[in-house]
Amino acid sequence: MTRKALITGITGQDGSYLAEFLLSKGYEVHGVVRRTSSDSHERIAHLAGQIHLHQGDLLDQTSLTQAVRESQAHEVYNLAAQSFVASSWKQPLLTADYTAIGVTRVLEAIRAVDPSIRFYQASSSEMFGKVQEVPQKESTPLYPRSPYGVAKVYGHWITINYRESYDMFCVSGILFNHESERRGKEFVTRKISDAVAHIKLGLQNELRLGNIDAQRDWGHSADYVRAMWLMLQQDTPEDFVIATGETHTVREFLELAFGHVGLDYRDYVVQDPKFMRPAEVDLLLGDPSRAKEKLGWELEVSFPQLVARMVEADLERVASTLPYSAPIRRAA
Repeated sequence: MTRKALITGITGQDGSYLAEFLLSKGYEVHGVVRRTSSDSHERIAHLAGQIHLHQGDLLDQTSLTQAVRESQAHEVYNLAAQSFVASSWKQPLLTADYTAIGVTRVLEAIRAVDPSIRFYQASSSEMFGKVQEVPQKESTPLYPRSPYGVAKVYGHWITINYRESYDMFCVSGILFNHESERRGKEFVTRKISDAVAHIKLGLQNELRLGNIDAQRDWGHSADYVRAMWLMLQQDTPEDFVIATGETHTVREFLELAFGHVGLDYRDYVVQDPKFMRPAEVDLLLGDPSRAKEKLGWELEVSFPQLVARMVEADLERVASTLPYSAPIRRAA
């Protein structure tokens, strides 16, 4: 029997990598997409004809229930959210509705259609916020420092609640920062790689950032979606921290990214107070030991490889828009 999966947020970074991965496993892949006036499907354009899309929205219960019913899914991955931390201060109510209550709507859709469907919730390291211990593991107390983090805590606990209340197979992956060539430009890592490409090609003179000493645990999205799938293949539902176990500063990311094209970031980066968060999360460092032991999950992309891949992809993309082509000198 062909396994079927339904992904909310399929047009996003993780959704596109997860769709690719599940197709490689022989799944019939379905995705929930919002009806918009502009096409935002560029991350899954190469999968046209291989996946099935359903119109729906995390704010609309009827559409979610219909998508679950029509897809006949065995597994549902909830990756949709208002996922940009900075925007959550400007739109706290919208963030709560999508990122918190939206999880309940998906769970209710599953409960109404078929409670045996396995459910994955995308939890976040931002739930740890003002960290209570280092490194952070599954048992670390949560202390969110943004409306986004608070909303993710709700989504995390409502998933646990449905698991315990209705005996449903519901799990949360507490994913630490994971990036890729498909990351949105509003996120600091992609903002950096995009700026490096523009600066190297003479199209930009500076890059303005907030706190470059903030520390994060960065991995590659393609590695992390494998962990999502592994969590739904277990005999019993459990939550797992998914992380690299290494921490790096934004400054280190800058050094590698600019260094990849033979430049010194200090010549181009300006710290701008307007990009500082009202409440900063200074140090996120995950302990993935349980995921490695119980899931057999391992990383394939290192931090330097991640940075290099992002810079290379943006160099290629930006260069392709120019009316001329010139050789790009990388670092020796």
